[in-house]
Amino acid sequence: MGDAYTVLIVGGGGREHAMGWSFGRDPRIRKIWFAPGNAGTAQLGTNLPFAATDVDGLTRWAEKERPGLVVVGPEAPLCAGLADRLRAKGLRVFGPGADGARLEGSKSFCKELLVSEKIPTAKAGSFTDEKEAVRFSTSLPCPQVVKADGLAAGKGVVIAETHEQAAKAIHEMMADRVFGEAGSKVLIEEFLDGEELSVHAVTDGKNLVVLPGAQDHKRVGEGDTGLNTGGMGAYAPAPKATPDLLREVKEKILQPTLAGLAKRNIDYRGVLYAGLMLTKEGPKVLEFNARFGDPETEVLLPLLETPLWDLLGAAADGKLRGTTVRTGAGAAMTVVLAAPGYPAQPVLGQPIRFGQGVADSAVFHAGTKADKEGIRVSGGRVMAVTGWGSNLENGRDRAYAAVREICFEGMHYRQDIGHRALRKSVA
Repeated sequence: MGDAYTVLIVGGGGREHAMGWSFGRDPRIRKIWFAPGNAGTAQLGTNLPFAATDVDGLTRWAEKERPGLVVVGPEAPLCAGLADRLRAKGLRVFGPGADGARLEGSKSFCKELLVSEKIPTAKAGSFTDEKEAVRFSTSLPCPQVVKADGLAAGKGVVIAETHEQAAKAIHEMMADRVFGEAGSKVLIEEFLDGEELSVHAVTDGKNLVVLPGAQDHKRVGEGDTGLNTGGMGAYAPAPKATPDLLREVKEKILQPTLAGLAKRNIDYRGVLYAGLMLTKEGPKVLEFNARFGDPETEVLLPLLETPLWDLLGAAADGKLRGTTVRTGAGAAMTVVLAAPGYPAQPVLGQPIRFGQGVADSAVFHAGTKADKEGIRVSGGRVMAVTGWGSNLENGRDRAYAAVREICFEGMHYRQDIGHRALRKSVA
């Protein structure tokens, strides 16, 4: 049996670097492995030569090394059943099995569960036939939302302003397969108007604890313009996420969702991440994710005072009952540094230069790799730079001060992260 206080983190993005950073602050943790990790995680532990989706390779390695806890970061290995395979080998795993991961892996499954459990959400229909999809689309007012049913790295969503745009999006997804097999089925939803909010709950399948509400910024351009991305920045706690609102979300959305999973004999141990729209009628579910958000993780974990080992381990063991989550009184903000051309056609390979560190900040690598000459850009979202302090203004100032200490050719980032809460941009 391996050492109890060792961790395998599956994934190689900013979320996984932030998890490793959080585990690394716990003096009990003796060893951290990342699969595959990035240039930043290599400074915290050992990167392994396995893709996050290499279920066979990761299972063989984990069976031999017996880490004390396995945390599966991204959605793809969860949907591929990695957590099931590892649990079958007697390992402690934080992350749902493939049946539970369908909450994210199939938007149609998620919608069916929401409707059957009477959880507030948008009116929708799912289709495998293009003509039927277009026919349903014309029955809904515009704007409306067209979603690829499967995993599309956070990009398989189109907000159609006209029925013609909706029909074009449906054709591109179903006939042209711009999102691959994820678009073989589409979900068409009414458009919900309001402000978005990300709420993460950690659950052991029966009990759950709710983390502070966060808001991210999906659009690449300032003022929430331009193409959708995997996320250009985030902040927490969001002022809209009042204690009363979070209580309502827990009682009307999270707990009924967990009960609906249990009815389907799904033992869900991991993160329930609800993407919500705060409408005039109250919070409604846009989507569920089966893992921590990215870049939300990069703002939530610096605020977390409860050791990550204790929280995730209790969920993995089915012993979350009685666990409380302690968070600091301050706030955090993260700014994503992107490669030129991101998100359409990112240009990679540039060397990255780092200046001085900034107090109360951290740089979480995502699309980076190390070679004999230093650290280079290897992905569209290169790193997430987080600052924290007693309030959101402090967190913003430290985050942007830390951003100014990093440079690579073509680097771009949004200068208005947090504008919904702060109502102003930074210079």
